[in-house]
Amino acid sequence: MGLLDGRVAIVTGSGRGIGREFALCLAREGASLVVNDVGVSLDGRGTDDDPAAQVCKEIEALGGKAVPSYDSVSDYAAAAQIVHTAVEAFGKVDILVNNAGIVRDRSLLKMEEEDFDAVIAVHLKGSFNCARHAAPVMKDAGYGRIINITSSAGLRGNFGQTNYGAAKAGLMGLTFIWALELGKYGITVNAVAPAGATRMTAALFERTGAEPPPEQNPALNAPLVAFIASDRASHVNGQILGRTDYAYTIFQHPKQIAWMWRDGGWEPDQVADHFDQVLGQHLQHVGMVMPRGMEYGDKK
Repeated sequence: MGLLDGRVAIVTGSGRGIGREFALCLAREGASLVVNDVGVSLDGRGTDDDPAAQVCKEIEALGGKAVPSYDSVSDYAAAAQIVHTAVEAFGKVDILVNNAGIVRDRSLLKMEEEDFDAVIAVHLKGSFNCARHAAPVMKDAGYGRIINITSSAGLRGNFGQTNYGAAKAGLMGLTFIWALELGKYGITVNAVAPAGATRMTAALFERTGAEPPPEQNPALNAPLVAFIASDRASHVNGQILGRTDYAYTIFQHPKQIAWMWRDGGWEPDQVADHFDQVLGQHLQHVGMVMPRGMEYGDKK
């Protein structure tokens, strides 16, 4: 018996990398899969590959059931078709993993409008599109699991990733709001910030000449997602979870940690006189902690 026996899952962007590992793990736990992947390069431009079909074959070899989907999450109508594919093939949708993503890394001074719009369209709008179509199906069934794939690039910041970080931070906000709105229908919404050596991080390792260490295996993220997608995680809602090395982690939600109060309000010079001694001692560190073999730097 698997944690997900009888469940139906959609994993977007699951033809390669971390998404592929999610799909394979969910299948091993008994779920039937819609493997969604448009088969594009890292920057979102088309290729001739068919990774979705290949992952479906891998799932079938495991004794599972899977169908491919080639629709783009960034298009609202196409996202509806992704959900329709699951309902048509398996009769329902229990689990949605919003994993699809592209990267177009540039520092702010070098980023073009198209680079920003393309990344936001896939990560952030794509997650909205898929959830908007899947949530009514889940509501009618009285059960659902939506898992948004975020990143420390958005939760902490990372050099050269204005577009990617903004999208991933936005997913944190969507997670909180959807958890509030959908919980009463038996639908939980959580986010996971995974880690792992994939196509998205290959350039970093290539630059240093280092081999990814074992703890950068993307498969290490999947068991956490499988649990959150299961009946046994019904009490987990609105949380930001992650992975560091061989550990699963939970992020503290942003909250006020210090107060500077003055009866009647403040004048600018009064703020300047008191800021450092009251709020300044709580200034937060910005930036991700990079895995071994990776380093900061302007990628392009």
